[in-house]
Amino acid sequence: MEKGTVTLREGAGRALKAGGPWVYDNEAASIEGNFDDGDIVTVRDFKGRFLCKGFINRRSKLLVRVMSRDENAVIDRAFLRRRVRAAWEYRKRTVDTAACRVIFGEADFLPGLVADKFSDVLVVQSLALGIDRMKMEILDLLREVLAADGIAVRGVYERSDAPVREREGLPLVKGFIGPAFDTKVEIVENGVRYRVDVAEGQKTGFFLDQKYNRRAIRPLCGGARVLDCFTHTGSFALNAAQAGAASVLGVDASELALAQARENAALNGLDDRVTFRCADAFELLPALIRDREKFDVVILDPPAFAKSRGAVKNAVKGYREINLRALQLVKDGGYLATCSCSHFVDAALLGQTVCQAANNLRKRLRQVEFRTQAPDHPILWGAADSDYLKFFIFQVCGEN
Repeated sequence: MEKGTVTLREGAGRALKAGGPWVYDNEAASIEGNFDDGDIVTVRDFKGRFLCKGFINRRSKLLVRVMSRDENAVIDRAFLRRRVRAAWEYRKRTVDTAACRVIFGEADFLPGLVADKFSDVLVVQSLALGIDRMKMEILDLLREVLAADGIAVRGVYERSDAPVREREGLPLVKGFIGPAFDTKVEIVENGVRYRVDVAEGQKTGFFLDQKYNRRAIRPLCGGARVLDCFTHTGSFALNAAQAGAASVLGVDASELALAQARENAALNGLDDRVTFRCADAFELLPALIRDREKFDVVILDPPAFAKSRGAVKNAVKGYREINLRALQLVKDGGYLATCSCSHFVDAALLGQTVCQAANNLRKRLRQVEFRTQAPDHPILWGAADSDYLKFFIFQVCGEN
């Protein structure tokens, strides 16, 4: 039951009314009621008109996270069951569910909660106080919904170790929920086998959002010489090799990630065509240029260079530099696949940045495809943060 009311200032709540999932702390005119942070409250505009129900946290800049826009909604177990079932039914319609993101926070109307399915293992990440209190019930419901489709969950691992939890007044948490199990879980994606380390891998253990972008580069790779930068555990590299690349060089600065990449290559019988090198791509690419190396396909999948709006200017410099070097390594008529996973660098800015790099080299770009994240990471219109991955494939042509 709602235990309080947040009334917005006159003129506040524009983003919320446009479909946004949050009420910001500076939008509240008054907060009334007998409640604890994490409880459900009602949000009204300055005239008292109902806007939404959501859980409140006065310690956070995101004062209220929306749970429902239905004034008659009751946020109980039945409500959560409907949310979880809707999330799973959506995945069944849109993606290969062998390994997928089952719950994607605000985009699935369960704000602050991420749940990934790796075969018969679930990995959960809780990033907000209110949803943290509902976490165990939601996991029970998720097991129940999957069981109805004959999927028995072998184990659950929690990766609520993101520093953003501290802004919610929450401790960092990592470990088993329930019985322990082998945290190296084998999955199959696009026909490629991986061993995913859900305990020690980045975030929840594997970047599921690039699933169909990895598949998209396969038609370009037959007989090709391929360079995969920021390869992490080798996912783009292995897709290229399995698609028939003559040779693939995967580059990453993490020896731990590359150890997993080599294991994955061997698992697929591709270690004769894929090699991995531990190096900083910003240092290696100029060295390859000096050695006059050329590749048919170059792939850039860097980490987010801009984690805040104030970091965008420096991030653009980084994207321009890495794309400039990559373009110099692509053979005339070859292909560049390049992306950004930063919400703050939109598609237009990334495209403009790559175009500037190409113009500096007197290269012409022909766009083959523009893609975003896989559908199990749905983009909720009005929730700008859910639209974060931009992925371009270009053919690179010399001046002719």
